[in-house]
Amino acid sequence: MTDDIRLAFAHPSERAEAMDPARPLRDRISLRDHVAEVEIGAFQAERGSTQRVRFNVVVEVRPHPAPLEDDVDRVLSYDMIAEAIAAELSSERLNLLETLAERVAERILAAPQAMRAYIRIEKLDRGPGALGVEIVRDRAPDLPRPVPVAAEPEPLVAPLVVFLTNAALAAPELPGWLDRWQAGSRPLVLCVGASETPAPQATAPLVQRRIDLLAIEQNAWVLAGRDPRCVVRGSRTEIDWAMKHDQISVWAPSKIVLDAVESPSADPHDALELALWFAAELHAETVLVIGENVPEHPARGLDLRYVSPGAAGTAI
Repeated sequence: MTDDIRLAFAHPSERAEAMDPARPLRDRISLRDHVAEVEIGAFQAERGSTQRVRFNVVVEVRPHPAPLEDDVDRVLSYDMIAEAIAAELSSERLNLLETLAERVAERILAAPQAMRAYIRIEKLDRGPGALGVEIVRDRAPDLPRPVPVAAEPEPLVAPLVVFLTNAALAAPELPGWLDRWQAGSRPLVLCVGASETPAPQATAPLVQRRIDLLAIEQNAWVLAGRDPRCVVRGSRTEIDWAMKHDQISVWAPSKIVLDAVESPSADPHDALELALWFAAELHAETVLVIGENVPEHPARGLDLRYVSPGAAGTAI
């Protein structure tokens, strides 16, 4: 443990004695022993259940230039620390405490008064003691007043989501369909189901769910082999980037489904239902289902269209 981190969590008198005279004077606010129930971890045993995680956070803040006059609006709120933690816990399921610590620090340091953040995060249920990480992060020197991380991002154009049955995936007309769909004004996201080849079977439900998701991903790679424009993407960041740059994405669902804070209830065997869940996550407006005799599904508020392969090229 570095002296900076040790002193951040030490008694104020110890910190005062160790204060570097050359260092600018800063105050500190803190959140101590904040415990949350979190699903986090890279191991299979940590999926599908929560564990207690304890947060200790100390933030060095720049003193307000004017007298405080007991005005709460002139200080950095303690709630900001708790809100930063809650926001990161709700945004995405993570494997690593290190990633969570980095993101909490980044969100805290977006506040104009925050100059340095000390983060300690510990798992309380994974061993005989507390297992954790500690980091210290400074505000970037070239960003004296950064745009808050919580600011609304620039909205993406709602994509066109297309679900291809196996017959449609194998159709010789597929490149022509892609030409027509990509020429439209909306980004294109393609979804598929598993191939007709039966997937391996396991007795553990969580294991079988992962196998079935991977079976869909195998078929996504088959689609990628049909046309070089079809790029398999397994994270929301990749898909958002592709949508901004007018590139085609083929959804590989494992990571997004397994890491979702509220995982979809759809069985991977019902790949269309899973694709409709993801279309709603992308704020899509229109979903084309290309194939014959596809069972109808609830539309989830989407413009859901069932289209025969013969009409696929003119469906939009």
